[in-house]
Amino acid sequence: MSDARVEPGRLAELGPINWLVVRAMSLATGTDNAHIFATLGRSKGLFRGWLHYSSRMMPFGELSRKETEMIIIRVAHLRGCDYELDHHRRLGAKAGITGELYARILDGPDAGWGDRERTLLLAVDELVGTRDITDGTWQALRRHLTERKAIAFLLLVGQYDSLATTIGVLRVQRDTFAPGR
Repeated sequence: MSDARVEPGRLAELGPINWLVVRAMSLATGTDNAHIFATLGRSKGLFRGWLHYSSRMMPFGELSRKETEMIIIRVAHLRGCDYELDHHRRLGAKAGITGELYARILDGPDAGWGDRERTLLLAVDELVGTRDITDGTWQALRRHLTERKAIAFLLLVGQYDSLATTIGVLRVQRDTFAPGR
């Protein structure tokens, strides 16, 4: 990847509130400086609004943490977003997604899943690939998710698809994780 188009901000660029938020988020994610937060933090109040919106999907979303991580990992894989994959491989492991399960998510909806998981992954593939879901996939999705959770699913996929775009366009550099964190 080429050099970052917008460098991660420091205290002077972020302001004290965003700098403290970025420090806390970086420590929570196991890195000294989470580049995505330090970059987006330069947008001041917009960053805090985005964080609030994002946190309503992950970690405080409508879907289970495991399903949320499956969805995010699949979006990141389809978008080729190594930054998201780095972080959500770690977060996914905390939600029970390790080794073979992680590999199956990358393999997609036809990798021997039960109906619910297969439907979620298929819907992710359709949304990312076509920006729509077929009627058949929507009906299958609704067999597994309430209306509220189906809407939350759409917003989650859209959020991480958009974030992958932002990371790519800004050329946000991958983070370095501290050993054992």
